[in-house]
Amino acid sequence: MNEVEEYLFKEGRHYQLYEQFGAHICSTGTHFSVYAPNAKSVKVVGNFNKWDGKNHKMQVEKGIWRLFIPNLQALELYKYEIETPAGSLILKADPFGYYSEVRPGTASVIYNLNGFKWSDSKWLTKREQGLIYEQPLNIYELHLGSWKREQALIDNEVFLSYEEVVDELIAYVQAHQYTHIELLPMYEHPFDGSWGYQATGYYAASSRYGEPKDLMMFINQCHVAGIGVIMDWVPGHFCRDAHGLYQFDGGSIYEYSHDDIAVSEWGTANFDLGRGEVQSFLISNALFWMKYYHIDGFRMDAVANIIYWDGNQSRGVNEKGISFLKQLNLAIDEADPKILIIAEDSTNYPKVTTPVALGGLGFTYKWNMGWMNDTLRYLKLASHERCQHHQLLNFTMMYAYDEKFILPLSHDEVVHGKKSLVDKAPGNYWDKMAQFRLLATYQMTLPGKKLTFMTNEIAQFHEWKDKEQVDWHLLSYPAHDAANRYIRDLNHLYLTETALWELDHVPDGFEWIDVNNHEQCIYSYVRKGKAEGQLLVIVLNFKPVVYHNYQIGVPLQGTYIEILNSDRDYYHGSNAYQKKPLTAHRRSMHGKPYVIQMMIPPYGASILKLTATT
Repeated sequence: MNEVEEYLFKEGRHYQLYEQFGAHICSTGTHFSVYAPNAKSVKVVGNFNKWDGKNHKMQVEKGIWRLFIPNLQALELYKYEIETPAGSLILKADPFGYYSEVRPGTASVIYNLNGFKWSDSKWLTKREQGLIYEQPLNIYELHLGSWKREQALIDNEVFLSYEEVVDELIAYVQAHQYTHIELLPMYEHPFDGSWGYQATGYYAASSRYGEPKDLMMFINQCHVAGIGVIMDWVPGHFCRDAHGLYQFDGGSIYEYSHDDIAVSEWGTANFDLGRGEVQSFLISNALFWMKYYHIDGFRMDAVANIIYWDGNQSRGVNEKGISFLKQLNLAIDEADPKILIIAEDSTNYPKVTTPVALGGLGFTYKWNMGWMNDTLRYLKLASHERCQHHQLLNFTMMYAYDEKFILPLSHDEVVHGKKSLVDKAPGNYWDKMAQFRLLATYQMTLPGKKLTFMTNEIAQFHEWKDKEQVDWHLLSYPAHDAANRYIRDLNHLYLTETALWELDHVPDGFEWIDVNNHEQCIYSYVRKGKAEGQLLVIVLNFKPVVYHNYQIGVPLQGTYIEILNSDRDYYHGSNAYQKKPLTAHRRSMHGKPYVIQMMIPPYGASILKLTATT
C-alpha cells in the first residue's frame, strides 16, 4: 500500500481494500496482509504449519502486517495469531478472507476467486438499459437454507448446496414470475439461527452451501434465466464471536470504543462508522460483491440503527452514520447507477431516497414499514371493527410519494409469535384464505414496488421455521394450491399491466374513486399508465358480504372487463364475479363523470381493465 492508498484508507475513501488485504495466491505461494495497529506481533498459523507460527511471523509497517509464504496454495486453512497490547494471544479469522471452513469451524480458507466464466452479459446489458423506477419490481425474499430441506439434512445439520437448489429454485421463481430474489445474508456467519444477520466474514460467501464459485454459478444461472439477485447486507453491526472482527487486535478497530454506543440492541457490536478505516472496509465490501458476484442490489438491514444512535430517535441523529450512508451510496452509484440500494428503515427520517446531491441519503428505495404495520393491524381486526379503523388503509396514500417505496411483507412479519400472513386474518378457514388473497391483491395494486417472503405465496399457516423447510405439502390441499395459483396469476397480471408499475412514484399513476366507504369497508381506486386510456379499476371489500349492483364512478367512458377476481371458484372462492363486460354510463359519481354497476365479492378483490373507450 503506497502513501496515497494509505491516506485514502485512513480517510475512508479506499474502495478496493480487498486487493490489498487478505490472502492472495500467486504462482509461487500466498501473500498475507492484515490491519492490526494495536498488535504487538502477528503470525500466520494454519494446518500447513500445525498451527504454530514461529516460522511465519509477519512484518509490520504503519499498522499493516505482511508475509509471503512460498508454495502455499488454495484451500489451506489459516488464521492470524495476534499478540494484544496486554500480551494475550488470540486467534482471528481473516477480515478479508474469501472463504471459511464450515461451521462450527472458524478458520479462513485460502481461495482464488478468479477464473469463473460468467455468461450473464445479456442480463447485465438489460439491467444497464432499464429505467429503474419505471420497471416492475416484484421481489421473492428467501432464506436459502430453509426453502428446501429434507428431514435427513436437518438431522445431519446440513443444507442443500447452491448447485443442488439452483435449478428447482429458478424454475419456481420463473413459474411465479417474480422479477428478483432477495437472499437473506449469504456471507459467513457462525450461528444458523442468526439467519446471517450477525456476520464474521463479510468477504466470504457462506460455506454452508458450497464454495464461493458455487455462489457465482448460482447468481449467473439466475441472471441467464432473467432473475435479479439482491443481497441482504448489514453494514451497521456485526457479531462479537471471538474469532471475528470484535476487539480484533485487542483494541477497538471496527467497533466503537465507548460502551454506551458499542453494543447494539441485538447484543452485537456497532461499527464505528466515523472511522475512515471502517468506512473503507464496508464500502470496499459492497463494491467487492458487485465486482466478483454480479449482485444486482443490496437490501441494507437496520438502517435506523445507523441514522440514530443505537436506533433510538431520542438519542439523536448519528451524523457520522448519515455521512457514511451518503458516501456509501455515492460510491455504489458511481460504480454502477443501476444497482438497487434498498433501505430497511423504520424511521421517518426525511429524503432517504433523494439523491445525495439534492440533500438526501441516496437510496434507490425504502421499505414502507408504515404501510406494512397499518395494513397488518387492519387485517387482524374483526370485520365488524374495521369500519372504525378505515384510515389504516387509506392513510398510506398521504405520504406515498415522500419516498420511493417498496411494500414489504417480509420474514420479520411471520416469526416470533406474530403468526403467518394467512393466520393473522380473523374468521374460519375459508375467511382466512379469502382475506389472504385480498391482502395480496391490495399489496400488488397499490403504488410502490413489491416484496414478499417465501411461505407467503402458499398461504402457509405455520410461522416460518428456519430449521425446517417451507410447508410444501400444503400444495396437495385444494385451498392452498388455489392460493398459490392465485399468486401466480396475480404476479403475471402485475408484470403485464404497466399501469401497476410504470407511474409508481408520481401522483399521476393513482387516483382514489371512493376513499371514505368505511361502513362497507370498501376501497376503490384507479391505477394508470403513461398511455392515454391505460387504466385499471381496483375494488377491495374487507367484509364477508357480497354486494350486488354496486355502483362506482370511473374517469372514462367505455367498456370495462374484469381481468382478475380473487373470489373465483378456481381460487377457492364463492364465485361472485362479473359475468359480462361492464359499460360505463354518463352520470357523476364519486367525483367521476361516468359510472359502472358491478358485483363486489365477499372478502374479495376485483380488477377491471378499460378495454375500449367511446
